[in-house]
Amino acid sequence: MKKTELGAWGEDRAAALLEREGYRIRERNFRCRFGEIDLIAEKGNILAFVEVKLRKSSRHGEAREFVTASKQQKLRTTASFYLAGHAWAQARQPRFDVLEIYAPQGSEGPVSTEHLTDAFA
Repeated sequence: MKKTELGAWGEDRAAALLEREGYRIRERNFRCRFGEIDLIAEKGNILAFVEVKLRKSSRHGEAREFVTASKQQKLRTTASFYLAGHAWAQARQPRFDVLEIYAPQGSEGPVSTEHLTDAFA
């Protein structure tokens, strides 16, 4: 499986997990000139901007550690752009989540996930 296919598979897993947790997926791979947000999910009055991180293991650090300060700033700016263009979203409380997926054997084996809510401000 190619890296892009594995990434799409991971985002599908993340979206399914969020839906099981009661979220409604509003956008997938939202892109603008400022950056990209993997998933935008709504639950109650929360609008979660979700960064999905897929890794084989945590051997070189936990997946959340790869959401650097620079990446966080890009996500904030992209989320602000999204909110400015979607009036319905402005009534929701924005939040930044990270969803870690560990798949040691890729899409062919066991998978573990961790949904970190309010991962950064």
